[in-house]
Amino acid sequence: MSETNKEINIRYSVLAQDDSCCLSCGGALDKSEAGPGDVCVDLGSGRGTDVLRLAEIVGDEGFVYGLDLSDGMISKAKKTAERMGVQNVEFIQTDLSEIPLEEKSVDIIISNCVLNHVSDKQKIWNEIYRILKKGGTFTVSDIYSSEPVPAEYANDPAAIAECWAGSVTRDVYLETLANAGFDNIEILEESAPYEKGKILCSSWTIRGTRTRCCG
Repeated sequence: MSETNKEINIRYSVLAQDDSCCLSCGGALDKSEAGPGDVCVDLGSGRGTDVLRLAEIVGDEGFVYGLDLSDGMISKAKKTAERMGVQNVEFIQTDLSEIPLEEKSVDIIISNCVLNHVSDKQKIWNEIYRILKKGGTFTVSDIYSSEPVPAEYANDPAAIAECWAGSVTRDVYLETLANAGFDNIEILEESAPYEKGKILCSSWTIRGTRTRCCG
C-alpha cells in the first residue's frame, strides 16, 4: 500500500466511528436517477449510508457494490448492512484505481467527495468507463482546485488524505473525463470557490453517460 493510501486508510478508519461527521460535498445519490433492477456502484462508500439507500431503491432485482479503501469504513458498513438485514449489497475493500468488477456490468456509478484522493485520475476514470454498460451513467460529487495545487501539498500524503491536496483544476478534470471516453458531461451543481486546507477549491456534481458500446 502506498504512503498516501496508508494515510487515507488511517484517517477514514477513525472517521468511520464518528457518525456525526459529514464527508460529502454534493448530492450524487439524489441526482443519480437509479431505479429498480439497476446494478450500482458507490466508489468510496464510507460507512455504507448511500449503498443502503441505493439497495432500497434498486430492490431485490438490483444489486449495489460499495468500494472503499478504508478497512474501518468497510467493517462499519458490513456491520450496518448485517444489522439491517440487507441482502442485495456487497462491500469490497480495494484501491479504487483497480475496480474488481467486470467490463460493462454496471448501470449506475456514484461517488461523493472521494475521487480527489486517487493519485492516478486518468486510471480511475478509465475504470469507470470500463465497467459501465452502454447507456450507463456516473454521477460524481467532488472538488476541483482553482489553481494547480503546489507540489509541497500535492505530494503530501496527509494533505491528500484530508480531501483537498489531491484535487486538480476544472480544466484538467474535464480533460481527464474526455480522455476516458465521456464526451457529454452535465454539470448538475457547482459552488463558488471556497478555502479548504491551503487552497481555493469548488465543489460540483457532474453526470456522464457511456454512449459507446466499444472502445
